[in-house]
Amino acid sequence: MTHPSIPGFAEHRVQVDDGVTLNAAVGGAGSPVVLLHGFPQTHLMWRHVAADLAADHTVICPDLRGYGASDKPVESGPETYSKRTMARDVVRLAAALGHDRFTLAGHDRGALVAFRAAMDHPEAVARALFLDVLPTLDMWDALHGVSAAVGFHLYLMAQPAGLPEQMIQASADAFFAHFLDAWTNAPHAIPAEIREHYLAASAAAVPSIVADYRASAGADVEHDTADREAGNRLAMPVTVLQQDWGAALGYHAQGLWSAWAGDLRHRTVSCGHFMAEEDPDLIAGEIRSLAGR
Repeated sequence: MTHPSIPGFAEHRVQVDDGVTLNAAVGGAGSPVVLLHGFPQTHLMWRHVAADLAADHTVICPDLRGYGASDKPVESGPETYSKRTMARDVVRLAAALGHDRFTLAGHDRGALVAFRAAMDHPEAVARALFLDVLPTLDMWDALHGVSAAVGFHLYLMAQPAGLPEQMIQASADAFFAHFLDAWTNAPHAIPAEIREHYLAASAAAVPSIVADYRASAGADVEHDTADREAGNRLAMPVTVLQQDWGAALGYHAQGLWSAWAGDLRHRTVSCGHFMAEEDPDLIAGEIRSLAGR
């Protein structure tokens, strides 16, 4: 699949598992920063932030397993698209590119992968930034009553294989476009060329995207629960930027994150969900500040 590119970045294909190769755009020079995209996007959501950070960092922007130009293995069990597996992909990718320790930033689904990478691989993740998510376990606890309707897609894609894939594939453009439209405060931030790329990439990845979400109602909950029961916490400095979802859904976001991270900086921001595209200067500044700690 052809797609737009980040100017000045070279795309690499790196094998990270048996039969699984990730596509990654790499540019710049300096201390490494890995940027993980969200749904329904690809690594191109970081195009502005990555170009900014490349002035003083080596920037690695992969397409996650199951997304974009990366491989999309068939879901053979709950671990195929668990965040633990996807996090391991990212650590192996960085190592293959020569970086055993790095700053990690993730948005949406990529933030959940980043969270699991930071929990499972503290030797590799020096600092972490999470954009507009709660950890999986807290996310499910926060959704209740009619307010949970905002997360209808989470429940749809949590269903057993077959029905959700069929329903989404039948109206893929309408389904994925809904989120691009509903979750942004600045539609101009996702221009037509990029929007078309996101829709085409997502339509070509329906089974793997659903499998990623299905894992968040199964294996990912189990992994978070095990960490919570063991008292495990994030060992590195953490920054979290979120919209004020807590006011709408009735939870205290900073309090929930504080249970996972002792060294926490939490900010509520006014831009929409697609922060790296709506306010790239803010996000690049936050990453640069975190990476310099």
